[in-house]
Amino acid sequence: MSSDAGRPQIPQDMKAFNRKVIEEFRANHGKLGPPLDGRGLLLLTTTGARSGQKTTVVLGYRPYRDGYAVIASNNSAPAAPAWFHNLIADPTATVEVGAEKFEARATVVGAEERAEIAPLIDYLPGQQAKTEREIPIVVLERI
Repeated sequence: MSSDAGRPQIPQDMKAFNRKVIEEFRANHGKLGPPLDGRGLLLLTTTGARSGQKTTVVLGYRPYRDGYAVIASNNSAPAAPAWFHNLIADPTATVEVGAEKFEARATVVGAEERAEIAPLIDYLPGQQAKTEREIPIVVLERI
């Protein structure tokens, strides 16, 4: 059985889907209804590397030390997601987890820390199997 079994299907219009999730997340202080309830999701707001505009995305996370580990999967696309490129340009971002909202610093982990974190992210192997690039793991730590 695939590690993606039981996971929601990727919507056709991901931007519209994310807008609805962000709206629900903020309206309900981080609580989401089915099918996303209990999935460990956070909102990440980055500053566009080229546009300078603030953009918010929905990401799965796993707690790691005093922060949160996320993967730059982009649904296993050949290229990393825009939010990842934004964090490379400016590693300061806003994180919303549950009812909490705070500034965070993003760090792309190296090989040693990756080996420690990867087993915590149960959906990483399924995403990694669908792409040739190594999916980056990013740790978000409160500033």
